[in-house]
Amino acid sequence: MERVRDVSELPKAHLHLHFTGSMRPATLLELADKYGVRLPEALTEALTGGEPPRLRATDERGWFRFQRLYDAARSCIRAPEDIQRLVREAAEEDIRDGSGWLEIQVDPTSYAPRLGGLIAAMEVILDAVDTAGRETGLGMRVLVAANRMKHPLDARTLARLAVRYTDRGVVGFGLSNDERRGMARDFDRAFHIAREGGLLSAPHGGELTGPASVRDCLDDLHASRIGHGVRAAEDPRLLQRLADRQITCEVCPTSNVALGVYEKPEDVPLRTLFAAGVPMALGADDPLLFGARPAAQYELARRHHGFTDRELAELARQSIRGSAAPEDVRTKLLAGVDDWLAADPA
Repeated sequence: MERVRDVSELPKAHLHLHFTGSMRPATLLELADKYGVRLPEALTEALTGGEPPRLRATDERGWFRFQRLYDAARSCIRAPEDIQRLVREAAEEDIRDGSGWLEIQVDPTSYAPRLGGLIAAMEVILDAVDTAGRETGLGMRVLVAANRMKHPLDARTLARLAVRYTDRGVVGFGLSNDERRGMARDFDRAFHIAREGGLLSAPHGGELTGPASVRDCLDDLHASRIGHGVRAAEDPRLLQRLADRQITCEVCPTSNVALGVYEKPEDVPLRTLFAAGVPMALGADDPLLFGARPAAQYELARRHHGFTDRELAELARQSIRGSAAPEDVRTKLLAGVDDWLAADPA
């Protein structure tokens, strides 16, 4: 049997991780007990059984069920110390999986009511990220994400807030939740504010809907990265456009299968994107609900798509190049990828 290198030792940048969804299952259970929150039975059974809940979000009912589980988990984050714990544990998990850079995505309005308002919530989150980064050695930054399900004016407020904290670790602006709701163009003003303030544009697109969603992100929001983007594989001309402009797609294979975007791991079009020259940054999305962290995404590429160690190293390089990491951090991580590849397999 051919020996292969350990993907958890491959330096990489993790660019698609949602704040609440980064929690350890044990942490959620402890917080639920602490605050007397009764979690949905399906979620409790999954967390205690060690298996992720069965999810399928390709229809409205399925997405609602997914959001219900997510909202239940979010309701257990109520105090600054909970935020600090979540961020530190997310950093520890990423380091264990070989990440040298993490951009964690958060909508601070979700936590504002319990943390003293929007600005207070933002500062608690950024303080936690700064502390965790210093204590663990992981490079960490924040991507503020608006919610498609809310009014575009709310997104503008968030964009202004995000720009205000560019000197405190905010590097990007996103748009999440069900892409079947809310047209990308409705949020163009918010993304204009963010871009003018120096933030990268990283909206979700091409997950639950097809290539048109990706095109809208490019045309209306001037995306420099696409959250997911896998459905672009259905349109060769769009693939060429992404490749020509080197727009990084934050591909989350385990999530795609768990939510029913694709039936099996081998159906996720990693090879199609890779062969077309579209940069990818493999991400875990919401490991709390999907049960797999960054290294598992690389292992999936190896096991189900036949990616060699040399190709996995290139995927890691693409994640680093697509990040907002400073040049010195990129240089160090890219050198680490070369060292990983040069080392003999165990």
